[in-house]
Amino acid sequence: MPRNIPFRIAAIVLAALTVAAVILASVNYTHENDFQVPTDGVWWAESNGGLVAQKVLAGSPGERAGIEAGDLLIAVNDRPILRIASLQRQIFSTGIYSRAMYSIMRYGIRLEIPVILVPKDRSINAGLRLIALVYLLIGLYVLFRRWTAPRSVHFYIFCLSSFVLYSFIYTGKLNLFDWIIYWGNVVAGAVQPALFLHFAFTFPESNPTMRRRRVAWLLYVPGIALIGLYAAAIRLWSATELLSHRLNQVALSYLAIYYMAAALVFFINYRRADNPLTRQQLKWLTRGTLLAVGPFTVLYAIPYLLAGASANSLLSQVGVLCLVFLPLTFSYAIVRYRLMDVDLIFKRGVTYTLATGALVAIYFGAVAFAGEVVHTRLPAAGGWGLAAAIIVAALVFDPMKRAIQDRVDRVFDRKRLDSRATLVEFARSLNSETDLTALLNALVDRLPHILQVARVGVFLEQDIGPLRYYRLAASHGIPSTAQRNDLEIDTSFLQFDGRGDASHIFYESTQNAPHLSDSQRRAVQLLELNYYLPCRVQQSTIAVLGLGRTTVGDFLSSEDVELLETLASYVGIAIQNARLFARLEEKIAEYEQLKEFNENIVESINIGILAVDLADRIDSWNAQMESMYAVPRAEAVDRTLAEIFPADFVAEYDRVKNETGVHNLYKFNLANRAGEARTANITIAPLVDKDFTVVGRIILVDDITDRVQLESQLMQADKLSSIGLLAAGVAHEVNTPLAVISSYTQMLAKQIRGDERVAPMLDKITQQTFRASEIVNSLLNFSRTSTIEFKAISVNHVLQETLALVEHQFRTANITIDLALQPDLPEILGNTGKLQQVFLNLFLNAKDAMTGGGVLHVETAANGHVNVTIGDTGSGIAAENLRRIYDPFFTTKSAVADGQRRGTGLGLSVSYGIIQEHAGKVQVESRIGHGTTFHLEFPMIRKPAHA
Repeated sequence: MPRNIPFRIAAIVLAALTVAAVILASVNYTHENDFQVPTDGVWWAESNGGLVAQKVLAGSPGERAGIEAGDLLIAVNDRPILRIASLQRQIFSTGIYSRAMYSIMRYGIRLEIPVILVPKDRSINAGLRLIALVYLLIGLYVLFRRWTAPRSVHFYIFCLSSFVLYSFIYTGKLNLFDWIIYWGNVVAGAVQPALFLHFAFTFPESNPTMRRRRVAWLLYVPGIALIGLYAAAIRLWSATELLSHRLNQVALSYLAIYYMAAALVFFINYRRADNPLTRQQLKWLTRGTLLAVGPFTVLYAIPYLLAGASANSLLSQVGVLCLVFLPLTFSYAIVRYRLMDVDLIFKRGVTYTLATGALVAIYFGAVAFAGEVVHTRLPAAGGWGLAAAIIVAALVFDPMKRAIQDRVDRVFDRKRLDSRATLVEFARSLNSETDLTALLNALVDRLPHILQVARVGVFLEQDIGPLRYYRLAASHGIPSTAQRNDLEIDTSFLQFDGRGDASHIFYESTQNAPHLSDSQRRAVQLLELNYYLPCRVQQSTIAVLGLGRTTVGDFLSSEDVELLETLASYVGIAIQNARLFARLEEKIAEYEQLKEFNENIVESINIGILAVDLADRIDSWNAQMESMYAVPRAEAVDRTLAEIFPADFVAEYDRVKNETGVHNLYKFNLANRAGEARTANITIAPLVDKDFTVVGRIILVDDITDRVQLESQLMQADKLSSIGLLAAGVAHEVNTPLAVISSYTQMLAKQIRGDERVAPMLDKITQQTFRASEIVNSLLNFSRTSTIEFKAISVNHVLQETLALVEHQFRTANITIDLALQPDLPEILGNTGKLQQVFLNLFLNAKDAMTGGGVLHVETAANGHVNVTIGDTGSGIAAENLRRIYDPFFTTKSAVADGQRRGTGLGLSVSYGIIQEHAGKVQVESRIGHGTTFHLEFPMIRKPAHA
């Protein structure tokens, strides 16, 4: 608590002085506006017998009246004048724009000269008060924003004294209030330069010599001496215009010398500084001081000291107005940029100085021109011409300022200006990059070249726990130890989304961040980045842009930081877009994969699938529909059902399409474009979207033609099996009476053996019973389920047994059998039942091919193999069907003619398989109208040579 007492006392004192200064300045301004001071424009000095004219100002009432230097003023309006005070009383009593009669002695001759008194020109006072107001506002802003900063109080006292210096202007009444204003101005003029030079010695760090208070107080000795000089002049010396001018010259010399000394101190410290930050600060502090003090010294101080020029001339006013850039430069840099961005203020100061000078020149030129026109050509216009000139000057100022700003930018900072333009173009092009990795690489590649910075890093958001962390995603110039993608780098200090968080984070020294935790401090030291700017999207930080110092060790300017803040927002949007685009690409890839998967299912499924919209127009048509219905997809899509399908199917579809639920059409006969009759199970179901709104119909067509044929064959096989069982039973039953008949016939033949008439008849009965028995035994053998046992068999024997089964059918069909069997035909290894099935199928096919009768040729031969030839003189097989006769279910017997059986398409397919099982081969020759011949080849059994 005791340590805060001095600060509180200082705050109270400064507040009281500030309030008092503002009140006095306001009252002084009001009194000045209400009180006009008349003048004759002559510097008078007291002498014996009157006042001697020391100097007559050019353009003044005295010069226009004809008063010359050296004239002795003895009376005004017939009142004797011996002192300056008497002259002032007569001038005030006469008033402005009134005539005062001056009695002048020139070379011993008395002259009566009328002088028209005019108001004293105080136009410069408005500019001085503007400077005072700028000083006060800037001082208050610095004090409130940087109260605890070193030398902030010192800077505020300097600003307050400058406010008093430029706003306390005595009116000439010389009453008590006027004397307070006068002495306040004198004290401020003595203290303000010393405070400024003291600030130069102590910024940025106190000079070792200045640390001794006695040495520091020596800076204020000339100011104290100046106050004493003013006091002595008022109390001891005669009050003359010349004395007032001399005192003003001394005060102005003191001010200019201290200001130039401060600039020199800044420059020397700049040359000696080793720290890049300090060098950057002092470099632009020197420029800012010269910007304000240089024009003031050259345009106002030197002419006033050497030639006694009027403070109201145009150049003098411009020189005085340049002092406003001293507080602007220092305060703006201290508060906003910590004295690191005075280059921007310097450039703007140059701009506004040039623009202000141009405005003043245009203003006075316009006023002069308007006055000339008014007086010569438009005497009745009066003040309207002057008002028009003022308006024109004000309108011309803004474009002129912009033009000058552009020229100054190009003169002082052409390279950086080009870099900023490049940066702006780069920022605009960011959104065109949709690949996040390419975007980050472009950032870390382009920014170092554009801004000439040594290090750049981009950190992407990574949520871990309650705090938000950022991982280093791309970098340039950052040590490799900091580029590891793990949590060893604690980036939790990058917090921007909380209330009160700054728009960016800046570290003057990355090696000294005492307010951070140990892990955060190590991260800052490891990264060596001085600037961290948030990349925000919708008030949320998704990335952080980090930058170091420039390649020459300087810090970035405020324009660079402001431009980077704008760039950071573009970067945030670009990163967000890249992430969204990546997610969209993932979704698209997933969608494409899912779509391809679904399409593969639809295309691979063994069911025809088509979808139609509400207008019965086909939207999709899978590969199975193409194969089954013989219509390409390109031809089917976008056409109506009525254009593709037959009328009976369309009628069924129209009947059920408006009904709810799923509808099935079982074993629907559907003829395709190729004329083939197909049997299909058809399902018609509603097609709905994700909102369960019906958008069409989906039709599933399951081709069951082969299944129906297989079912028919299975039924036929079942019938054959039943017939086989029945035939076996019949054979057993028939064999019994045949055996009785054969036995009794043989017995009877023995009894009547000598009867030549009856004996032959009994022999025939016996032969026929044997033949009937053989037929029944063959039928019985064929009906039995054969095993797959292979053994040595005679092909001739199998052929004879098979022909015995069909002999009756051939006879009734008028078919003659031409049998040519080789007697000593070698045996083959085979299965009798399976080979009998092959031969029976070939015999029945030949019978069906010879509808009007014909010849069946059966021949066997041995030529290294056992060859079997079965030929007919039937209708033959067409060439296009010849290669398909062994395909399952392929048949040309779909339309049954008289005397033919309906084909299943399995006979030759099964026969071909049996021949393959026997290691045999089959070839076919056929011509339409000439018959068909099958050549079968089986390997014979090779017996040992020495059996």
